Amino acid sequence: MVNDKTVVLNAGLVNYDGNVDYHQIASEVVIHDETPEDQILERVAGFDIVVTKEMKVGGDIIRRFPDSVRLICEAGTGYNNIDLDAARERGIAVCNIPAYSTARVAHTAILLILSLASSMQKQIRMLAEGNRANFHDHLMVDHVEVNGKTLGVVGYGNIARETIKIAQALGMNILVSTRSPRADVDGIHFTTNDEIFAHSDFISLNCPLNDATRHLINRRTLALMKPTAYVINTARGALIDEAALIEALRAGVIAGAGLDVQEVEPLDDASPLFTMDDVIITPHMGWRGLETRQRLVAMIGDNIRAFSAGHPINRVD
Repeated sequence: MVNDKTVVLNAGLVNYDGNVDYHQIASEVVIHDETPEDQILERVAGFDIVVTKEMKVGGDIIRRFPDSVRLICEAGTGYNNIDLDAARERGIAVCNIPAYSTARVAHTAILLILSLASSMQKQIRMLAEGNRANFHDHLMVDHVEVNGKTLGVVGYGNIARETIKIAQALGMNILVSTRSPRADVDGIHFTTNDEIFAHSDFISLNCPLNDATRHLINRRTLALMKPTAYVINTARGALIDEAALIEALRAGVIAGAGLDVQEVEPLDDASPLFTMDDVIITPHMGWRGLETRQRLVAMIGDNIRAFSAGHPINRVD
């Protein structure tokens, strides 16, 4: 008998268009589109495996999980939303889904870089306002090449390496900072965060969110950057102190930002980031490609089957 009775607590975040099938991940699956925090304990009762996506599952809740729960599967790469200490205390394994969205997120980072380099946000807003000056006069917005520019990358995981590969194909110079020192390789110079902030034309954040990286971009680090530099974030919103970023953008400390993730999601409708000409905001779409989401769910099934067979994969606890 396979003990893989699975509950999905917030399937709607992935299957918002009905094109993803969670039923394939285990022999018995109960699916909820969303689950309020006060209903988590009720809904996990009697299940072996709990699947969540970017949903806060705190220690106070995990410590009260029923004994039936043996695995929490985070349906994504980041797992800072799950209290791992509490899971260890309860003997509950935690796994994630690495590398399911590598190409798509990297493409989003490159999309933001190219769009900022060509002032695409400003051009689209001009057209929306009926302003066709770019067509009738000389080009009224900045438009620069990315070849020959320096891309600084914080982190060197799967997404970072894919982003670097594309950036090198575009002729960009590469600086990378990592937690552990590395020797230069394949045209990549490994250095410190501060060196990256000081010398890069575009800075791509591709590191996990933890105590050491929270608000990595802050008033001090923004002050190190070139006034022509752009910050790109496709990782986790809280890597950036948003208030400090807005202040820096208004003061012209840096040139702009491309943000697929925000410090609090969804971003407050009143945020000035929505209306700044030098900012491109996207709704955490990097992982949302149809094929990407279908791959994600298939890999959740791989995790569950491996765990049920006694050979767990992708454990992070």
